[in-house]
Amino acid sequence: MPYIKIEVTREGVTREQKQALIVGVTNLITEVLDKDPKLTHVVIQEIDLDDWGYAGEQVSVLREKGITAHR
Repeated sequence: MPYIKIEVTREGVTREQKQALIVGVTNLITEVLDKDPKLTHVVIQEIDLDDWGYAGEQVSVLREKGITAHR
């Protein structure tokens, strides 16, 4: 039973985009690992910008500075 967790910053990922991720990842696991799609679980977790950081800075602060790399 594959379990795939996708974490993204909370920046307006739409329901349709999430559905596309779920379908795409499920298909990939089915094709590459020959796993039953009915047993594949995909979880998408959205993280607040204050709770995600890189390069020693919160993403919220980086966005305020106009830095959008690694989006």
